[in-house]
Amino acid sequence: HRYLAIMRAVKEKELSIKISIDIVRIEYNIKQYKISRYASSSKELLFEAYRDGLKRLLLPSIERAVQSELKERADAAAISVFGKNLNQLLMTPPVVKHVILGVDPAFRSGCKLAVIDENGNYLESAVIYPTAPKNDYNNSKNSVLAFAKKYDVKAVAIGNGTASRETQEFFARLNRDEGAALNYTVVSEAGASVYSASKIAAQEYPDLDVTIRGAISIAQRLRDPMAALVKIDPKSLGIGQYQHDVDQKLLEKKLSDVTQDLVNRVGVDINSASASLLSYIAGIGPKLAQNIIVYRDENGSFSTKSQLLKVKGLGKKAYEQSAGFIRIKEGKSLFDNSGIHPESYAIAKKLDTLDLRNIEIDTLAKDFNVGKETLKDIIKELLKPGFDPREDLPPIPFKEGITDIKMLHEGSFVSGVVRNIADFGAFVDIGLKNDGMIHISKMSQKRITHPLEVLSLNQYLPQIEVISIDAEKGKIGLSLV
Repeated sequence: HRYLAIMRAVKEKELSIKISIDIVRIEYNIKQYKISRYASSSKELLFEAYRDGLKRLLLPSIERAVQSELKERADAAAISVFGKNLNQLLMTPPVVKHVILGVDPAFRSGCKLAVIDENGNYLESAVIYPTAPKNDYNNSKNSVLAFAKKYDVKAVAIGNGTASRETQEFFARLNRDEGAALNYTVVSEAGASVYSASKIAAQEYPDLDVTIRGAISIAQRLRDPMAALVKIDPKSLGIGQYQHDVDQKLLEKKLSDVTQDLVNRVGVDINSASASLLSYIAGIGPKLAQNIIVYRDENGSFSTKSQLLKVKGLGKKAYEQSAGFIRIKEGKSLFDNSGIHPESYAIAKKLDTLDLRNIEIDTLAKDFNVGKETLKDIIKELLKPGFDPREDLPPIPFKEGITDIKMLHEGSFVSGVVRNIADFGAFVDIGLKNDGMIHISKMSQKRITHPLEVLSLNQYLPQIEVISIDAEKGKIGLSLV
């Protein structure tokens, strides 16, 4: 990361760099070991030839090679961090069975509100002005409470951009003074504006203003982060470091591989998924994903995976490759809500008649002529059909109050959520306008080489010590040790 930081400064013409070499020593070695002691009249000519080749050809070539190798190493490290952060971000547990209010904060243009139901479908929107310059608390309060009553809203997702803190203060006041009981959490709105102006958003919400689309995206990031974030270019998500300075082709491939791997590991509900999410399923791709949406719109929800064969352009091979990654929650068969692939259905039917908790894997693998790992996967799916691996992760933390920098002092303890991880440390949302930072040296009592060894994106940290405060700049130094 240091190399990328230096090269960014070079690009901005703030710094210049060069590799320092001991030319005097090299020239001495040339005279001592490369020019024959018996040379007389040609000695000076040979030395000048050596020196010319050294300065004009060899040293610039070595410098380019060194710079190239350093760049490759730096790119690989940065892309690796980016991939790990994306993995953790997409694996954030969804907030299920809740109607969610998404809030895109702003000052002059107002806070945009959007309500989505338990399935992520858009219900209604509004614009309120609870912050400066209007400070219209009463009308803002009435709008939010009306939504809460009409749709039984229990969870609020507030974007972390401009006016986020002031908007959190508004909801904290609602809870305190009005008894609203609206638990809220702060959601990264990085990329929300990119999504709201995108072709995908225009297709999904053609009649809505781009600002309302942004509020919908914020709400959907809380309900199902994976489903919402795959619609956005990962480079716009505000994770990792120096994403615009690394090899863009390598970065794009890494992010695509990470996203596809996670989508296939978690599985996709075909009756609620967007075309963007479906396109990451193995064997599907963008064109078939759009055809699935068209079929769903024309024929209603899928009731069995075999209906996929009726989708235009989706043949038997694509079906066999993709079916194991698709889920139908109210499907006709147990297999419709599992990760079992069609070629294993016959074995799964035989297993479904057995006591799966008391079987001999080795014996059955030989009897069914199937690999032990494949058999274990089938049994796992039969024991927990429709299981989402994100359910095993800690839930998203909500809050009702607010933290003020004036309340903090060195030695006090706060809680927070990790928002970004870099090579040198992690940025943690502790309820202030700016995130606090935990330097890598303050993360563990034992030596670690990278913050990802002890922290993960969106991880909730219940107790963090405040070790430094710069009230003027709004900077907070934090420690876990």
